Amino acid sequence: MGARVDVEDVKERSQDALERAAESTWLERLARAGLAARGLLYVVVAILAVQVARGQGQARADKQGALQAVVRQPLGRLLVLLLAVGFAGYAIWRFVEAADGPPDEGDARKATFKRIGYAARGVLYTFFFFSAVRVFIWANKAATPQSAEADWTARVLNWPGGTWLVQAVGLAVIGGGLYIGWRGLSGKFRKRLKSFEMGQIERRWVRGLGAVGMVARMLVFGVIGVLLIIAARQHDPSQAAGIDGALKRLADRSYGPVLLVVVAFGLAAYGLYSFAEARYRRVCGS
Repeated sequence: MGARVDVEDVKERSQDALERAAESTWLERLARAGLAARGLLYVVVAILAVQVARGQGQARADKQGALQAVVRQPLGRLLVLLLAVGFAGYAIWRFVEAADGPPDEGDARKATFKRIGYAARGVLYTFFFFSAVRVFIWANKAATPQSAEADWTARVLNWPGGTWLVQAVGLAVIGGGLYIGWRGLSGKFRKRLKSFEMGQIERRWVRGLGAVGMVARMLVFGVIGVLLIIAARQHDPSQAAGIDGALKRLADRSYGPVLLVVVAFGLAAYGLYSFAEARYRRVCGS
């Protein structure tokens, strides 16, 4: 009679392996590379947002536009390749966090929501990774304008109950943006940082950049959510937009260019804060 597999033993071994991975040096390095890549992405998007505010409509102020802008620079393909590595590192870090779970497992519901959030960010940065790889491989091909948001919204609107689903997603995006803004204004994000390693002036700047950056992200997410709700209520997928579309909608208002420059400043602040996180964030038990 063959040896019977002990399910509990397998689960314990798997959990031990996850815990070792979550506290490993290599995962910490991947996480910090990912945070640095996120910082560069936001800084470039901020620069492109300023171009949009100046009336350069061809500028695409989102992840795809940022990658295209980077690849056109000297050593651009190398930079895009490094971004791809950073995005992959960020995604792996988040997936390991989702599998291992947050340290505050006492509240099961809170832990579950955090796991879902970690996994969602892992999926998002997996898409960023593939986008960067695509730009790296086809760097010499002209970028084609597209609206993936409108395409996906059109598909969902044709589902049974699709109108309600798109509105629910819009509300969720707005809610996520408000949560990000609340974290920035309340300073909740500070507990992620190893503040004791910073000087007093550095600490003040990092906290300020984090607060301003998160409020700017709140505004962008809010516009995206409102546009999704409008698209659902009017059954018009073309109304849906991502970051680029949201920023260009802001630019179309009479006060838009000024507001867009302010938002661009906030996004740049979040990019700089991400660089600080790459150095000072508590990751993998550090």
